Amino acid sequence: MDTITTKDGVSIFFKDWGPKEAQPIVFHHGWPLSADDWDTQMLFFLGHGFRVIAHDRRGHGRSTQTDTGNEMDTYAADVIALTDKLDLKNAVHIGHSTGGGEVVHYVARAKPGRVGKMVIIGAVPPVMLKSEKNPGGTPMEAFDGYRAALAANRAQLYIDIPTGPFYSFNRPGAKVIQGVIDNWWRQGMMGGTKAHYDCIKAFSETDFTDDLKSITVPSLVIHGTDDQIVPYADSAPLSSKLLKNGKLKTYEGFPHGMCTTHADVVNPELLAFIKS
Repeated sequence: MDTITTKDGVSIFFKDWGPKEAQPIVFHHGWPLSADDWDTQMLFFLGHGFRVIAHDRRGHGRSTQTDTGNEMDTYAADVIALTDKLDLKNAVHIGHSTGGGEVVHYVARAKPGRVGKMVIIGAVPPVMLKSEKNPGGTPMEAFDGYRAALAANRAQLYIDIPTGPFYSFNRPGAKVIQGVIDNWWRQGMMGGTKAHYDCIKAFSETDFTDDLKSITVPSLVIHGTDDQIVPYADSAPLSSKLLKNGKLKTYEGFPHGMCTTHADVVNPELLAFIKS
């Protein structure tokens, strides 16, 4: 297994496929998943001659099941350690959901020359939590509900989420794909309960506004209007406006897990942006 060890002794698992001289694309997964959630994209871009890299966030997948450091500053520091180790230059960083927050937090802190472009898909920025400053956000009760369900029966929660809102399989007439649900459950159960519990606070309460304002690389913001996890109106349009060089691409009726359910649309869109 390919791993790096962070300053605090955590082992971060990663995949690194393709020609080392090719332009690197780094994928950042959502909660509570793993690098495996990008398998379709990894194969697609590998076939187009890119170097493709994906890691398991600390506490997730095959990385150390941490009880500390499960917040955005440390997630970004872990990505800095990985990109330093691999000496990545002009990389395209693509993040989904929580991974989109991780990408934004990292790119705002990346060393010059490390990042060429950025893509966030169904991503949590600018900030998810409802407050006086963010009246359109998601109420704290929703995140408390996730925490309570995780603590009570994580295995059942990790069936309920993909069966319902994540892929919009709960919509009338939806084509439910059992393998996708099973694979979501498999990835979730690989990770650590404490890390997943802590990560709910990280993805819901972190305010990425200043990060977005500071990013200058060409950026693409992709979101589906039927995203039941990260509601469209309070995320993608706001993020794209805060970015100095951002472009918004909206897909009518697409769910949160659109990279899986609509890979045939998403992958060419990503390729066109990277080549533009």
